Amino acid sequence: MAASLLACGINPETSILFQQSQVSEHAELSWILGCLTSMPRLRHLPQWKMKSKQKNEGSVGLYTYPVLQAADILLYKSTHVPVGEDQVQHLELAQDLARIFNNTYGDFFPEPRALLSSTRKVKSLRDPSSKMSKSDPQKMATVNLTDSPDDIVLKIRRSVTDFTSEVTFDPEVRPGVSNLVLIHAAVAGCTVEEAVGWAKGLNTGKYKQLVADAVVQRLTPIREEIERLRGDRGHLERLLAHGAQRARELAAPVLKEVHHRVGFC
Repeated sequence: MAASLLACGINPETSILFQQSQVSEHAELSWILGCLTSMPRLRHLPQWKMKSKQKNEGSVGLYTYPVLQAADILLYKSTHVPVGEDQVQHLELAQDLARIFNNTYGDFFPEPRALLSSTRKVKSLRDPSSKMSKSDPQKMATVNLTDSPDDIVLKIRRSVTDFTSEVTFDPEVRPGVSNLVLIHAAVAGCTVEEAVGWAKGLNTGKYKQLVADAVVQRLTPIREEIERLRGDRGHLERLLAHGAQRARELAAPVLKEVHHRVGFC
């Protein structure tokens, strides 16, 4: 994960990259926020309902995970958070908990706002009604950063579309083709309208090859950088350890003030 984030452009000089498990303040704040969270509030979050059904029974960790996410955000008094569309409701929980804490113990946490990109949800290549996910059991459904060019071409060639050969953008009527257009626009750095324009005169089969080529071009340098970074595990471990130290320096005084406000010290 660290190698992937760095390869995608995260700069450790301007961003703090660390393992959450190495900063205990996250878990401590999560417990305190959990005392302010009602059971029905968590029960109605869509990811809990979906994942608990997939696993037949949900664990306490899965149930309370959104509270930990809220702690991750509030611990650094974040004002804006980049999220995918499926995580907006979890961010709203963080906003609610900030508001509840402030109303109970005095103004302290800012209410974080969502930063959404134009491609805030990439859909599955096999089921365009659901999001693309690394945990999808269908391996052909997801393009991974470490996929080879041949794997990327094969996955996009086999992506679900429809029986209309012309390329148009209509997510409601043509979700599969529209998903490819969104992917194309994202990796090419263009608008949806421009992507559709480039597809003029192409049937969906040929457009899939165009999209695959664009994805390969965009991801190849990232994949190569991931492989290079993975070759120096010591560098990654040192970088994460330094990031954890920097994170603790920010988190400790916030948690200390939280302790004071709730009466722990």
